[in-house]
Amino acid sequence: MSNLSGNMVALKTIVRREIVRIMRIWTQTLIPPAITMTLYFVIFGKLIGSRIGNIQGEFTYMQYIVPGLVLMSIITNSYGNISSSFFGAKFQRSVEEMLVSPMPNWVILLGYVTGAVTRGLVVGLLVLLIALFFTHLHVANIGVTVLSVLFGATIFSLAGFVNAIYAKKFDDIALVPTFVLTPLTYLGGVFYSVNMLSEPWQAISRINPILYMVNAFRFGVLGISDVHIGVAFGVMLLFVIGLSYLALSLLKRGVGLRS
Repeated sequence: MSNLSGNMVALKTIVRREIVRIMRIWTQTLIPPAITMTLYFVIFGKLIGSRIGNIQGEFTYMQYIVPGLVLMSIITNSYGNISSSFFGAKFQRSVEEMLVSPMPNWVILLGYVTGAVTRGLVVGLLVLLIALFFTHLHVANIGVTVLSVLFGATIFSLAGFVNAIYAKKFDDIALVPTFVLTPLTYLGGVFYSVNMLSEPWQAISRINPILYMVNAFRFGVLGISDVHIGVAFGVMLLFVIGLSYLALSLLKRGVGLRS
């Protein structure tokens, strides 16, 4: 068997294992985020949104927050899936078997990232379907929509992988989502336009990478954005390249993996 075909078999094996894991515990991986987002739609979209009125002229507040909430569910679930799954492999020491095998590091990384992105996309689709019970949407640009989702899910899958590598106990997995991911998400323009902020908060918000992901996805769905779409994709591409390099470098050196 050639190296390429062998690598493809290894990649399919990791991806299949991750998807089976997601579906086996679907009551933990798929249902809770769907319920959480439903509450967001009811509280923020219906109760608060009815008092806010239209945003940027033609869109209701519910329509405005739907892209942000869908993307928030995608990135948080992509992050959570890979961080818990890879740390579980570390904890069970099964990751050592992959490291000593002929499987290259990029296959390991791609397999776990693909599994995490898959969970993010499935949850995102569920949330979008729920959103359609509360409002109607017309996708403005399908290409931008798909690319922004894939970029966002990939970035946070890679970030979750790095978190899992450094984590020494299960509590370390929860630190980053609680103290980093959640604040960045709420300050990333999910519930408001960054143009509504005064300085220096508007400038500070533009340092937040989630702002660019949310606005790229909102541009794809609604056709409006607080940032230039080219800049948004440029920022996301830099994060994909940087985090991929970091993750592969950590795998190669065996940081937190080899005892």
